[in-house]
Order: sequence, then structure tokens, then C-alpha cells
Amino acid sequence: MNQILKHIPVIDLFAGPGGLSEGFSSYTSSDIYPYKVAASVEMDYFAHKTLELRSFFHEFDKANIPEEYYQYLRQEITREELFDKYPKQAASAKKKAIKAVLGTDDDIFIHRQIGEELSNYKNKPWILIGGPPCQAYSLIGRSRRQANGAGKEIQQKDTRNFLYKEYLHIIAKFQPTIFVMENVKGILSAQVNGKKIIRRILADLSNPNRAVTDEENVYDDLKYNIYSLVASPENGKDLEPKDYLIQSEKYGIPQTRHRVILLGIRSDVNISPTTLQQIEKPVTVSDVLTDLPPLRSCFSKVAGTAEEWYEFVDLIKCQNWFSDYQPAIRNGRVIEPRKIKSTMVKALSNMKDGLSIGGEYVNTKSGCPKAYKDWYCDSRINGVVNHSARGHMKEDLWRYFFSSVYASIYGCSPRMKDFPKQLLPKHKNVQESIDTGVFDDRFRVQDAAHPGATITCHMAKDGHYSIHYDPSQCRSLTVREAARIQTFPDNYYFEGPRTEQYHQVGNAVPPLLALQIADVVYKIVGKIDDQKNK
Repeated sequence: MNQILKHIPVIDLFAGPGGLSEGFSSYTSSDIYPYKVAASVEMDYFAHKTLELRSFFHEFDKANIPEEYYQYLRQEITREELFDKYPKQAASAKKKAIKAVLGTDDDIFIHRQIGEELSNYKNKPWILIGGPPCQAYSLIGRSRRQANGAGKEIQQKDTRNFLYKEYLHIIAKFQPTIFVMENVKGILSAQVNGKKIIRRILADLSNPNRAVTDEENVYDDLKYNIYSLVASPENGKDLEPKDYLIQSEKYGIPQTRHRVILLGIRSDVNISPTTLQQIEKPVTVSDVLTDLPPLRSCFSKVAGTAEEWYEFVDLIKCQNWFSDYQPAIRNGRVIEPRKIKSTMVKALSNMKDGLSIGGEYVNTKSGCPKAYKDWYCDSRINGVVNHSARGHMKEDLWRYFFSSVYASIYGCSPRMKDFPKQLLPKHKNVQESIDTGVFDDRFRVQDAAHPGATITCHMAKDGHYSIHYDPSQCRSLTVREAARIQTFPDNYYFEGPRTEQYHQVGNAVPPLLALQIADVVYKIVGKIDDQKNK
């Protein structure tokens, strides 16, 4: 095999905890790992710590990960002791994982580091990947800002609308052969000054030098063709912005995560890419979670023993929630209070004694999930990491229990109007949600029988959007469970407090989706190699 296919450098901008780069790093062809992540740039302290640790992991051959790495996962040694044991690999990881802020004075350092890494690959293909921060484009974020009185003028001044330009600066300066840029679905409808920003982004990425100089008369040969990974132009017809949207559940990811991903190929590379291949049967939440050790939640804001927790949950039996419950129709089925009550009693009887609340390391061997066993499992961990249940307000425990029972019967999460009156939150806008349907899905179950709802960084604030499907556990997802739905391997450790871990998982690109994108990119590089050898 030509050397060009053995060492393909990858630069990752706005890297987060490294979901995109994990897919590229893990991609194999003919028993080799062709991609080498040369640099990853991330500004967040804890995401950078995670990124640096994973970079250290990839310094080793996959078959020879040192035992000390697993000792660190099990909390047996410190991070410093791990890095001191392997100073060469630690130094390399620290150099490649760059903590810096794009678009600031850090750019000088970032550009120098990227230039140094790429100097060894002159005139060879290299790949730029990354996803500029998406809060300004998020549909939920925009809705919340509007609900809080932030008008269009304020939103359009949001500087985060233009963070993609920092990505453009790297393209213009270093001219990657191929780039992959990811962002939220909301980017398709976001507007600035009455114009859809996606149109501007596509135009800027096609002609990066003109975009970063803001001059109308700039002419240069650096152009990019922008492709969709899921749709091919037919009969010369240009793609529409919606054609760049990837519905992850169609490609084997166990969640309905819909993201815009743009594939740019430098115009001097006359190669059209293939597209991702859809799967026949979607992967469900239970396919990737059932083997993990069951946990119970705990109380937030008030102290409570395990015995008190069990007693409080058991009080559900004594509640008269359905005396004035109004039957409705959901998913074509009539809601039956009697059926909900009997399912609740059964779930309470199935509750196991002695459940723990988990921890950063749980010394309980799990099995392997039904899906992607080889991808997720690592027997050397001898347990599960990042698997601690969070605390919840007492009232929310009952809401979570009801929600998961409801979802198990009707295959969907309850809306505000579906809750018994006694379980409705005491917020002043609850009745408005019931009347208008706005934010009436604030309690969302990750239903076992379907791909999950999108894992978001909102998990850091509360567990309402990530309720575990098993009512007898009466809790929201742990970081590890969220990471499973995001398709992170079990030996991928998230650094920092649990709140920060949730942020990292929610902001990431699913590595298994990135792995498929890496395959598309590898085929392009292979065709480049074939052309050079003719």
C-alpha cells in the first residue's frame, strides 16, 4: 500500500471531547489505522482534559494499551502517575491536544502548531474536521431566547453566528484536501438580516479566501465543492440545504440525532464522494444499555438514606392520581388509567433491593450490549466508568416513574396534558404549555424500543430530557448511558465533575457516525492515490 494511505493527518477544530476525531482515529483498512490526529483544538478546560487523555490512549497500539491506563479508569492511580509512567506518549498527547480559543490572540499559537504538524506532509492529502459552537443556531436555544424576550435583533448580533469563520480562516490558510464541518439542524433555518445563514456558509466554504478577506474582487484558485454525505445531485441539480441533514438513526446510531454535516473537497481534486449507507433495522436504546448495572437515583437538596429513597418511591402505591384523569388518545391508542396503574404496581414489585447510586468507577462487570459489542466493550476495565446516578427533587422521582411507565405502554413520552394533575410541576407556565403545546415535552423518556431522543448538553442542568426507560430505577441517564447512546466506547473516560461530563457527551458527534464518514473520506484519498500512480 502506498505511504500516502498509511498516514493521513487530521486536524480537529472545536473538538469538544473528541467524538469526530475518535471515529477517524478508530477507522481501519487492511489492518492499519490510516488516520493520525495531528492536532485537536478545544477551549473548554474539562473537554480538553478528556481530549488529552484520549490522545494519550491513541499513542499506543490498540492491542497494547498499558495496564496503567485501566488503573487510572479504576481510580487506582492519578492522572499524573499515569503520564509520569509514559512521559514520551504523554508529551505527544499534550502537544496534539491544544487548549486554545480560536478567533483570539491564541490564533498565532494555533496556526504555528498546525503548520508544524503539517510540515511533515507537504503535497499529501490531509483532512480538517470540526463543528463550530452551535448555540446561536440551536432551535431550542432560539426558542428559549424568544420566550425570554430576546428579539431577532439581539439574536442576529450573537457573535456565535459567525464562529464558522474561524474554521474558514484555517481552510484559507492551510488549504486542506478535504474538510468535514458539523452543526445543528437549526442552522438550516437560522437567519441574519432576513437571509438564511446556511446559504452564506455554503458560499463562504466554497470560496474561503474571499470570505475571510471580505473583498468582492478577490480572485484565487482556492475553491471547494461542497457535498452531502447522504444525498447525491441528480441530473446536475444543485443540492438544497436540507440535503446536508443527516438523520443519525438511519445510519445505525441509537438516537434520533439530526445534524447538518458538510463535506468539502478542494476543487483541484476531481473526485465525487460516495454517500453513507442506510441500515435496514434501527438500533434501539435497549440494544446499547441493557447490560449496564442498574442503579437507583438519590435525593437532591435534601439528605436521604437508601432506605428513605425506597420508602418514598414505594409511596407511589398510596397515591390516587387517576380519580379525575381524562382519557385521551396517544399513538392511536386510548390511554387507560387502569393499565397505567397495574403497570406501575408491577414496576414497583420488580424494584431490586440494594441498588447503589454508582460512581466514577463501578466495580461490577457488565455484559456486552446487543449492538456493537466489539466497539463498546473492553474487558480490561473490569467494571464501568462514569456511571453515577444523579440526585433528583423528590417530586421529580414520581414524575420520572410515571413517565417511564407511560412510555413503556404507549411508545412515547407523556406531554404535560398527559400527567395526572397531582404530578404537574408547580411552575407558572405549566398551564400555558398544556394549552399551547410549547415546551410540553419537558419530561422525555429514552424509550427502550426505539432509537433515543437526541442527547444534548441540557442534561447538565437536569435529567428531564433523559429519563431512563426502566421505571424501577426511577432516574435519568448516567454519563456512561448517555455516552453509550452517543456511541462512545466504554474505555472512553470523560474528565471533570459530572455536570461537565454531561456537557461533553451532549456536545459531541457520535463516534460511530464519524467512523462511517471516515470511510467515505478514505475512499476519496484512495482515488487521489490511484490518480497519482497512473
